[in-house]
Amino acid sequence: MKREITPTGVEKVMRDDDFIVSKTDPTGRITYGNRIFIEFSGYAEAELIGSQHNIIRHPDMPRGVFKLLWDSIQAKRECNAYVKNMAKDGSFYWVLANVTPDLDANGNITGYLSVRRKPKPSAVATVADLYRAMLAAEQTAGPRDAIQASTQILNALLSEKGMTYDQLVLAI
Repeated sequence: MKREITPTGVEKVMRDDDFIVSKTDPTGRITYGNRIFIEFSGYAEAELIGSQHNIIRHPDMPRGVFKLLWDSIQAKRECNAYVKNMAKDGSFYWVLANVTPDLDANGNITGYLSVRRKPKPSAVATVADLYRAMLAAEQTAGPRDAIQASTQILNALLSEKGMTYDQLVLAI
């Protein structure tokens, strides 16, 4: 269940050797979270297990990024993304996420595995500017056209650079 939390503007910075790990079922409900995930999210393990992974979604994250991520992993491809998450206390933390579908012997998706690590500050600065532009486009377009509006901003940048989103993420 998504809780109403007010962002505080307080940043938590991951340590160099931290890895946040979580697993979800095919619908995005959390089935596992390691101790670093519990620490940074601020939620107790019992609060996380069974909740939708978007329990930690920060309102500064454009919907277009999550559409791209979901399209990739539902097509059985891994996705790398910079994500700004929000903890239970309203603080935030940036991660470089690698999300991979878990497949059974028949190739069916049984869930998703996400491993997050500390991003480079320069990459966060670059992607934060992009995400602000995408979010502004979403807000201007309104709820019905928000994803399309922010996706157009992202696709224009990727086209200009001649890269996929994964290539951009790993290059910055």
